[in-house]
Amino acid sequence: MDTPQIEIHSNAVQYVNADGRVLAEVTFPVLDGNIVEINHTFVDTSLRGQGIAGKLLEHVAEELEETGRRAHPTCSYAVSWFEKHPEKAALLA
Repeated sequence: MDTPQIEIHSNAVQYVNADGRVLAEVTFPVLDGNIVEINHTFVDTSLRGQGIAGKLLEHVAEELEETGRRAHPTCSYAVSWFEKHPEKAALLA
């Protein structure tokens, strides 16, 4: 079985298996200008409890840093993640 890969898109980070099935994702559509809304975090039940969502949020933070964007998290997981990572507070809108 092939190892799932993390794919970085302009408004989503996805954990995708070899068949192209999305096993986990964080979506962050543009709200206004350089502000995105982190509005959805999903992890397939088979992967829960393995830290996948946290890894995806780390990639989201990197993507925001690299593109100069800021985030308004509305998804409860993202809100909690930013509370646990105060070093990333500069990324909040």
